[in-house]
Amino acid sequence: MADREIDYKKLAQMTGLHPVTVSKHKNIRVMPERLDRDTLEKYCKALNCQPGDLLTYVLDKSKDQTS
Repeated sequence: MADREIDYKKLAQMTGLHPVTVSKHKNIRVMPERLDRDTLEKYCKALNCQPGDLLTYVLDKSKDQTS
């Protein structure tokens, strides 16, 4: 958002999402258990980007892994 000089209020207007929802997503450090596909699509359409531009996968090394 900062790259495009869009604040959370403007993004809320662009997506139709509530400003509080956009603010929470902007400030989140850990992926929520569930991110609604429609919400992600709204962000991608508003920002003209792909989901990978918004999300980064980081392996959780603390979880028990089996091979």
